[in-house]
Amino acid sequence: MIKQRLLAGPDLSQGPERLASHVQRLGPPPSIGPALIDVVEHSGLTGRGGAAFPVGAKWRAIARVQAQEPVVVVNGAEGEPRSLKDQVLMTARPHLVLDGAILAARALKTCRIEVVIGESHHAARGSMSAALAERPEPELRQARIVIAPARYVAGESSAIVHLVGSGIARPTSRPPSMHEAGVDGRPTLVQNIESLAHVALIARYGAGWFGPGTVLITAVGAVSAPGVLEVESGTSVREVFKTAGGGSHGMRAILLGGYFGAWVGADQAWDLPLDPVVLRGRGLTLGCGVVGFLHDAACGVCETARIMRYLASESSAQCGPCFFGLRALADAIARIGEPGSNTEDLARLHRWSQEVSGRGACRHPDGAVMLLRSALAVFAEEFANHPPHWRAEPSQPRRIA
Repeated sequence: MIKQRLLAGPDLSQGPERLASHVQRLGPPPSIGPALIDVVEHSGLTGRGGAAFPVGAKWRAIARVQAQEPVVVVNGAEGEPRSLKDQVLMTARPHLVLDGAILAARALKTCRIEVVIGESHHAARGSMSAALAERPEPELRQARIVIAPARYVAGESSAIVHLVGSGIARPTSRPPSMHEAGVDGRPTLVQNIESLAHVALIARYGAGWFGPGTVLITAVGAVSAPGVLEVESGTSVREVFKTAGGGSHGMRAILLGGYFGAWVGADQAWDLPLDPVVLRGRGLTLGCGVVGFLHDAACGVCETARIMRYLASESSAQCGPCFFGLRALADAIARIGEPGSNTEDLARLHRWSQEVSGRGACRHPDGAVMLLRSALAVFAEEFANHPPHWRAEPSQPRRIA
């Protein structure tokens, strides 16, 4: 049975839930401090931003650093083009998100909360700003809203830290880690919107109540009713397809986890459980929660070429493997998609993808290469003998709910 927790309450089409309705429905957040770390850890909650790292363990690592007062950063940048889940939460349930952020700040004994929102997410920004204005004065003084540029890399944790600290959303994988020295050199918690909304409910109902929990999925592609769904963790791809209205075509492949995820052949994907931990054990990722359906009349080569061109354009231009390497890979895929393509390009893709991986100044090239390698496996026949009359799956309009 599918549970609905984060999206329970007033119909999403009614707009943001006001503070009075939120408190009447759920009650005020409990007065709990550092003890919440144990509760969150025992709940088994993992991060919903992509890495699926245990949230309690992340908080505990920051709490152990005693040098300076930490910073809580709420990551609502959501730069993934097809993901809508964080925008839905910020727009419709802003006080659930703010509860989670304030509880995190109390647990880590800090009064500084930075709420980062993507600049193109206008409805979410308006809703969160209005919600902050409804909060008690002490909470209002704790938090401020920071606008992130509309770029894919701007949502990466290290880019968020640099944005809050210096105004530039520049990702990096260099030490020290942000839990030791992040914003202004202080221990910093960067937590995804969905993760904090779960914390707001776990704090009220306890670790045991959480159970397997739920995940927010953005179903896109060849389905009749694309949008954001809340499903129980472990729900199969097949059930998500049915819940999203099914489709009029057979499915060729599933894009699991978004642009830093992987293509999975439909025959292998239908029974996959949408559980971040289980998927990680199988070498896959739920990532940002995007589940994209590619129908059997669409071209996997062309769709991958479109995504790789986008990822290449989103480089921060900090290193050659990203700035030049991703462009070279995108160009090679584009040539394969054209009539009379160079037969050597396929060999180049395999070789260059190995040379680019692990050499970037941040993880952007690694994520792009992971998607490419999955495409080379799932669409191997198409890459080897591309039918030039096939076309890419059309982009779905961005919609909420």
